[in-house]
Amino acid sequence: MQTPLIKSVVLHLALGGLLYASANLHTSPPKVMEVTLNSALPDADKAVSAVTVDQKQVEQKIAELRKKEDAKKRAEDQRIRELERRADDARKQREAEARRIKKLEQQRKAKEKETAEAQAQAKKARAIEQQERAKAKQAEKQKQEAENAAKAAAAKRKAEEEALKKAEAERKQREAEAERKREQALQEQMLQEQLAQEQAARNKIRQQQVLSEVDKYRALIMARIQQNLLIDEKMKNQQCRVNIRLGFNGLVTQVKSLGGDKLVCEAALRAVRMADTLPVSKDRDVFDQLKNINLTIKPEF
Repeated sequence: MQTPLIKSVVLHLALGGLLYASANLHTSPPKVMEVTLNSALPDADKAVSAVTVDQKQVEQKIAELRKKEDAKKRAEDQRIRELERRADDARKQREAEARRIKKLEQQRKAKEKETAEAQAQAKKARAIEQQERAKAKQAEKQKQEAENAAKAAAAKRKAEEEALKKAEAERKQREAEAERKREQALQEQMLQEQLAQEQAARNKIRQQQVLSEVDKYRALIMARIQQNLLIDEKMKNQQCRVNIRLGFNGLVTQVKSLGGDKLVCEAALRAVRMADTLPVSKDRDVFDQLKNINLTIKPEF
């Protein structure tokens, strides 16, 4: 039974891992990006984490399941022993009844002998004969009652034996059905786990692609603004942060200063307005991270 137990534990723990991984796959809401010109690009993760099972948890789960199985087996053994005890009691009752019948038979024969001896006497013999006949009838009645009791005991014992066989067959059937269900559940769980891992890998690759595209278009936007930026020596070592909102085709719908050097901010706002349309991706996920961005403009000398 150890192999099904291990499979069951692995199944439950893997399901927990799957639920945890699924809960962390929800896409977070779009955030306003903080961008600094010429900043280093982050390295993408190169591996997809896999679900692992803690050996200690497996052993604990196996111990719990084994304890439950042992308790069920002890209860079933106790019930079987009770049926055997009852059958043994019935057998002892039959033997006691047989001894009683034998004793009654001996008594009946003794009375018949007395009746035969009494027949030699006249009236006394007839009276004794009538008396003995009455006693014989009573003895016959008792014998019949004993035989009926023996038949009832035999029928009861047979019914108990049949109930015992039926209980054993039902127990074996329940065990086989439970094993079949455990195997089926394990196969289904393994399939779900494989699908979840494949989906997680695809999502990871997709996220890396989106980040790469965002960085590319962010650099293109900065390059377009720098082309239109009119600089002055007074702007050296100065900067300005601006917020830009874009339409789906890259059209600048709004641009405003978020603070910084006055000359740089004026030049930056002018450069964005001159650009009119900035590079954007047709990929919806990439565009969602570019449509509302904050940029730090530093004149290049």
